[in-house]
Amino acid sequence: MTNKCYCGYHKIFQDCCEPIIKGIQKAPTAESLMRSRYSAYATHQADYLLETTHISERKYYSKSDILNWATSNQWLQLEIINATENTVEFKAYFLDSKLQKQIHHELSTFKLENGSWFYVDGQFFN
Repeated sequence: MTNKCYCGYHKIFQDCCEPIIKGIQKAPTAESLMRSRYSAYATHQADYLLETTHISERKYYSKSDILNWATSNQWLQLEIINATENTVEFKAYFLDSKLQKQIHHELSTFKLENGSWFYVDGQFFN
């Protein structure tokens, strides 16, 4: 049995975020990039997460830190609160390494360059 995509769409992963993560398709919107990035955390795709971070911001991230964050949490659900052309407010629900429920609430900014969307930065909420 196949489950719906990690991003919350009612498509299977192979028909939803996986083609974007594998570079077969480009994310058509900032929201679709956000959804694919959430799925990449859930499936531990650190290379994709670095590649889709804007070049001006990559120096602040490391593949090992991304992979550690992705693998030390159990990703439960993505909730999109609001999306504009270049921003996405979302809540990512997960269990941390101690199996405590956590919510990562962020307003992310994205930039379209040469036909590809990139994550620029985010404002975090408590």
